[in-house]
Amino acid sequence: MNAVRGALFHTLPGRGIVVGLAVKLVVAAIRAITGTLPVFLTVIDTVAGLAAAVGVIYFLFRLVVLAKRRLLWRVRRKMILSYIFVGFVPVLLLAAFALLCGFLFFYSLSSYQVQTRLRTLGDQARFSAQATALEIQRAGNQDMRAIVGKRQAGIAEQYPGASIAVVSTDRDCAVSTSGRRATGGKGRTDEKSRSRTEAAPSITAGPWTHVPPPAVIPDWINCSGFAGVLAYVRPRNAPSPGGDAADAAPNTHLLVRSVAFPESPRPAFAVVVDLKVNDAVRGQLRRDTGVELKDIAVLETPDATALAGLPGADDDGTSGASSFRGLLSRVPSLMQFTDWSTGVPGTLTVISSLSIGEIYDRISATEGRIGRNLGQGLLLVLFVIGALFLIIQFIALVAGLTLAKSITGSVHALFTGTERVRLGDFTHKIAVSSDDQLGELAGSFNSMTASIEDLLQQAAEKKRLEEELRIAHEIQMSLLPQGPLAMTGLSVTALCVPAREVGGDYYDFLPLDDHRLGVLIADVSGKGTSAALYMAELKGLVLSLSQIHTSPRDLLIAANRIIAKHLDARSFITMTYAVIDLHVRTMTYARAGHTPLIYVPGGDGPGVAGGHMKILAPDGLVLGLKIDSGEMFERLLQEETIPMHAGDLYLFFTDGISEAMNAHDDCFGENRLGQLVERHAHLPSDELRERVLREISAFVGDAPQHDDMTMILLKVDEVHQRDAARRMTSVKDEAIA
Repeated sequence: MNAVRGALFHTLPGRGIVVGLAVKLVVAAIRAITGTLPVFLTVIDTVAGLAAAVGVIYFLFRLVVLAKRRLLWRVRRKMILSYIFVGFVPVLLLAAFALLCGFLFFYSLSSYQVQTRLRTLGDQARFSAQATALEIQRAGNQDMRAIVGKRQAGIAEQYPGASIAVVSTDRDCAVSTSGRRATGGKGRTDEKSRSRTEAAPSITAGPWTHVPPPAVIPDWINCSGFAGVLAYVRPRNAPSPGGDAADAAPNTHLLVRSVAFPESPRPAFAVVVDLKVNDAVRGQLRRDTGVELKDIAVLETPDATALAGLPGADDDGTSGASSFRGLLSRVPSLMQFTDWSTGVPGTLTVISSLSIGEIYDRISATEGRIGRNLGQGLLLVLFVIGALFLIIQFIALVAGLTLAKSITGSVHALFTGTERVRLGDFTHKIAVSSDDQLGELAGSFNSMTASIEDLLQQAAEKKRLEEELRIAHEIQMSLLPQGPLAMTGLSVTALCVPAREVGGDYYDFLPLDDHRLGVLIADVSGKGTSAALYMAELKGLVLSLSQIHTSPRDLLIAANRIIAKHLDARSFITMTYAVIDLHVRTMTYARAGHTPLIYVPGGDGPGVAGGHMKILAPDGLVLGLKIDSGEMFERLLQEETIPMHAGDLYLFFTDGISEAMNAHDDCFGENRLGQLVERHAHLPSDELRERVLREISAFVGDAPQHDDMTMILLKVDEVHQRDAARRMTSVKDEAIA
């Protein structure tokens, strides 16, 4: 009320309305009293009326603008107003347009339904042909007749009159460089392919009463096969005396034929499946679609001709007069067929009849009687459109309001859900109140938030697992010797690089007494946590056995006897164990299925290697094989002792070093590794280790590491026996501490 008072008394248009109305009231009172008005009062009355009219027009304009701003701010109101304007389109024009569209729709529907059914038949024939060819190929072309008969019987249960033929052929279907099968026809054959082609007999199954079985596959059919519509003409009997000559006219029929080849570079046979478009197929077409196929005729096409059918009973002719009556009882349409000999497409004229009521029953969401009643009601509405116009508009308005509320309610719910997700609440769910597209959208939103929540949980779980693997990696690395082994008389360096966070490679240095040292390198089959656990178990076992057995062979035999009871049947361990005696300057070692030992003899000068490398590989079986009680392992295991001289170089390594592969799957190889060590044997151990790693990295390139890499470089120095013994004692004390 205050707003109205302010608009009337505090704005110029409002004042114009108030003053104009007041002047007109005064002039009206004067006219009522005097009965006449002077000319100047008439002019004043006219000006006052114009002022009031201008003020009213101004406020009406402002009211429209305000109403538009307030009403159309929400999407729901916009949709309601839009639907109201759209709903007032003249009903008669819409009805006429709908009738025309309906006529065109039903006129075109017969052709569409027939072609869709034939395409479906073609797909089923193709599948049957491919399945038959595959089964014959898997059977090695044996029992071909039984396979074909079984397949034909299965197809005939659904499509009576179905026929199958296996035709000998000779096609070059070799894979080209691009990875696709060659689409050419007959190619060059060698003696082997020719003999295979001649060995594949032609076999038929089914009645084959429509056309003769194909003797050959035309060259235009490529190796990917064929599925399409063919036409054949069946001759009729001669007319009886006094009969109609039309009875002897040839009758045109349709069949769906598919050709499939086995998956072979040079297939020896092809499977042909024929499905006749007979009474059963036409009956199924009518039951499914409401369309009845009647007559078929081949147009005059010089390049495409129909197949010549066999004379006999006309089991796939028309079913007699159609039960349909009306405008759409004989609807012509055009469709294509294929010339079997040339592959050239031809044109057929198909006459079909259809019932609008049956088609409507099948494509509408309601039952047939309800749909027909609704259609009759709509026709009545057209005749009484004047009386029911307001009712129709009211129904449209209610439907529009309901639709607008449904759509905008879903939009508002999605807006609210998006805001909750933006704030980090992934547990919010939108209530799905409908099964339409908007309901599906709401369901997709709920699925999205649930997926995001699952991804966050998976990310947290992955982070936890990565942290546990990192800790496991640190623990595993702590089980290996830390830092280089400083020992008088020996220069030793080692390296272990797991392919994953944890691995199955293991090496160790075991001080045995004041002048002997055990050197161990092992590789557990596989990678990952299982191999790491076996590696930890092996470390404890070897530490214990090294204090009992002085012979590498005895230690490996005892380790095999113990660990074979605990290893999984799919796992095993390769290992090389050596004992270095600094007093007598010898190395005694045994190899249990591990990679060979590379030995480079020393040169003339101290610390200089100058001999040719040797690959030392005494016999030995891997640990953990449950073949027997260990007798074979003990029988095959050999122990060797070699003297150690100044400058000698020994390389222990796992297969991750020698079998490092590049992008072309080429291995680095033991010979290349040995030659590399031989060329650079004069380098210190640390530098030689880095040189080997650089060469392997350059060879591998960008290829990923596929296995754990471990190696031990042991170089003999020229030292005094007493210094070696003292240093050995110091190392042993540090290990015990």
